[in-house]
Amino acid sequence: MDLAHVIAFNVTLLAAIASPGPAMLYFIRNTLAHGRRVGLFTVWGLGTMAATWTLLALLGLDAVFRLVPWAYAACKIAGALYLMYIAWQTWRHARDPLGEAPTPPARAFMGGVLVNLSNPKSVLFAAAVLVVIFPVGMSVAEKGLIVLNHLMVELLVGSTLVTLLSTRKVSAAYLRAKFVFDRIAAGVMGLLGLRLLLSR
Repeated sequence: MDLAHVIAFNVTLLAAIASPGPAMLYFIRNTLAHGRRVGLFTVWGLGTMAATWTLLALLGLDAVFRLVPWAYAACKIAGALYLMYIAWQTWRHARDPLGEAPTPPARAFMGGVLVNLSNPKSVLFAAAVLVVIFPVGMSVAEKGLIVLNHLMVELLVGSTLVTLLSTRKVSAAYLRAKFVFDRIAAGVMGLLGLRLLLSR
């Protein structure tokens, strides 16, 4: 493994982070609705689980999913239902004003973990990326560096996006359009959950 491999991996990670999906919708809404602190803990939870998927891919979980299809199917169904539950809650409370009680950091972190945990395809994606980019026969230390690098990229990029989104001007714009934004976010997240449920 050399620097070129790491750079290629990071470019792929940045493209994956930037692509619209449940994780992006979730942290954007949490940041706009509850502020920078909650947004940061959300992206830290998302990043921790994303790096964990890479670790599991390096440990061979993708092979387990292929050998035991029902395990993958069970994870996928549970994840899809969780995304659809979040979508329903967001849709149902779109007209509600923001609550006075702050969201606990631990809850925001676990929410991020669960959203990224809800997509077992991530481990298959991670495995495919690792096979394409990195050489075979990497040492335990090199694999550890890959996971640590992944975590650092996720935390840095996520924290930067949250900081940009949590400005007073952006938050005020969200509050003015909360109903519309929440209904759109709920619809998209619900469709993503349904897509995950129906996909092979």
